[in-house]
Amino acid sequence: MRYESWAPRYEAIRAEFGYPFEAEERAARRLAALLPEAARRDALERVAGRLRGRDVVVVGLAPDAGPPPIWRLPPSTPAPAVVAADGATRPCLGAGIVPAVIATDLDGPVPSEVEANGRGALVVVHAHGDNVDAVERWVPEFPRELAGSWAGPPRDGLLDVGGFTDGDRAAYLAEAVGARRILLWGFDAEALGEEPAEARGTKRRKLRWAFTLLEELARASPVPMLWWRRDGSLDQLQVDSAARSTR
Repeated sequence: MRYESWAPRYEAIRAEFGYPFEAEERAARRLAALLPEAARRDALERVAGRLRGRDVVVVGLAPDAGPPPIWRLPPSTPAPAVVAADGATRPCLGAGIVPAVIATDLDGPVPSEVEANGRGALVVVHAHGDNVDAVERWVPEFPRELAGSWAGPPRDGLLDVGGFTDGDRAAYLAEAVGARRILLWGFDAEALGEEPAEARGTKRRKLRWAFTLLEELARASPVPMLWWRRDGSLDQLQVDSAARSTR
């Protein structure tokens, strides 16, 4: 997605949640400074090398979703690739699945992401205004291939392909690099898991934005986007008030 198309959505999200642009820029600068030189080069092409032309399973962390049953998919060449959204990395590893790519803003079980990185996953670390401490704490811990992203205007060394939460941003990333199909596993706009009561309202609003952005991507892109439901069915992505769950 070109930034000109994404910018109005980014401005609307920042306005709704009160994210100061100056804080976003500070986080982006800090992330870029901490990334190794190699991580700032050719990030989109490096991601594309893992995902282009493949069925990409984007794994969310809906409660009780668990890891995707990759073995249920018909055999294909090349084989499907998994992109884990932040905390979904841990159940993937528990099932013996090392994601090809991880999209993370570092607010989940980051040690699992460090482990997956050591086992070959490319980790795309996202900077936003309130995660500078996490960026400083964790970026130096990753032993292997990294890339960085943020939601603002194009800048050297960081990706911006659109998307707000880790899950929808992972789908935007797969679409941007030419996935054959995008299969969404473990997405649920209503189930909030064990969120503290005071955080539930914000979490629900973030999820609504995530599903709105997924719907917009599905409408705009030639790449098929499908809900992969727990019963094994694959349904064309359609989002409305009555059907926002892959359960």
